Amino acid sequence: MLETTIAAIGPLDEPAMAAARDLQGRLTKPAGSLGALEELSVRLAGLAGACPPPLPEPAAVAIFAGDHGVHAQGVTPWPQEVTAQMIGNFLAGGAVVNAFARQAGASVTVVDVGVATPPLAGPGADAGPAPRLVDANVRRGTRDMTVEAALTRDEARAAVETGVRVAGDLVDAGAGILLTGDMGIGNTTPAAALVAAFAGVDPADATGRGTGVDDPTYRRKIEVVRAALRRHAPDPADPLGVLAAVGGLEHAALAGLILGAAARRVPVLLDGVIAVSAALAAAAFAPHATGAMVAGHRSAEPGATVALHRLGLTPLIDLGLRLGEGTGALLALPVVTGAVRVLHEVATFDSAGVAEK
Repeated sequence: MLETTIAAIGPLDEPAMAAARDLQGRLTKPAGSLGALEELSVRLAGLAGACPPPLPEPAAVAIFAGDHGVHAQGVTPWPQEVTAQMIGNFLAGGAVVNAFARQAGASVTVVDVGVATPPLAGPGADAGPAPRLVDANVRRGTRDMTVEAALTRDEARAAVETGVRVAGDLVDAGAGILLTGDMGIGNTTPAAALVAAFAGVDPADATGRGTGVDDPTYRRKIEVVRAALRRHAPDPADPLGVLAAVGGLEHAALAGLILGAAARRVPVLLDGVIAVSAALAAAAFAPHATGAMVAGHRSAEPGATVALHRLGLTPLIDLGLRLGEGTGALLALPVVTGAVRVLHEVATFDSAGVAEK
C-alpha cells in the first residue's frame, strides 16, 4: 500500500495554476491585494487540476493518538494515562478541538494507533455529529527510543499505512479537506527528534517546552533527544527508518494521512509541531506531497518553525498556540475556504462592468 500511494503522488498541475493566476488578475480587486491567499488559491488549483478548485469542504479532522516509551525519561510531568482519558474527552465532545470543530462544521475522527491503555468513551454527547473512534492500535505505545528503536520497521509501516487508509476512508466519505490532529503525552519529544533528524539541526533548536515544562525538565528533554539521535544516527533518506528509530505511532500515521491525501489530490491542513514533524517524513517519502500541504499555524514549539522552513510552507496564522489536537488547523480552515471561494464568487472586471486602471 505504501509504495502504490507514493507512486500516485505527482506534481501540481501547471495549466490549472496558470489559469488561477490569470483569473486572480481579472477579479475586481487590485492585483496581489489578497496577499498569500492568492498564491494559496493558485496552489490548490494546481492540486485539484482545475480552476477554480473545489471548495475545501466538508472538513474532516483525524486525531491520531499514541503513547511513548520515552515518557520513562521524565520529559513531561503529565501521567501517560492522560492520553486515553483525553480520547474519552474527545468522544464526549468536551475538548477544545470539539468546540472548534463544531464552529467550523468539521467532523472528528479519533484513531487509536498506539495508546498504551485501551481508551474508553467519555460521558456526555456532542452537539453535532458524534466523534468516531477507530481502533487501529499497532502496539501499546512505543519503546523508549533512548534504549532501543521506538518501533520496528514493520510497526512503523503499519502505522503509516493506517494513516493512508484513514485518509482514503475520509475522502471516500466526501471530505474535501483533511485536518491533522494528535494526542499523546510526551509526543513533542519524538517530534523534536524527527525534526532534528530530517532538517539536520541541533536538538536544542528543535526541542520546545511542550506542555510547559520547567527549566530542568526542558534541559533533560533536549539531552534525551540528543541521546536518541546519537544512539540511532537515523538517515533522513530513509524516512521509514527514521520513524522507526525515533518516531511515534501517531507521527507515522500522520505521515500516512498526508501521503494519502496527496495521492487523492485533496488538501491536508497541518496543525502544530507533531503534524509538521510528520510532514517532513511524508516529504521524504514523496517530495511532491508538499503540494497538498497547507500550514495552518505556527506553533510556539521551535521545531515547528524549523520544519515549516524546511518544507517551504508559510503558516496562515500565528497565535502562539501549542495545544495540538488539530485546534490551530481548525482556526485556519476559514482562511483556506475563503481563498478558494474568491475564485468561485468574485466578479471579474469585465463581468461587473468595473473599469480597470
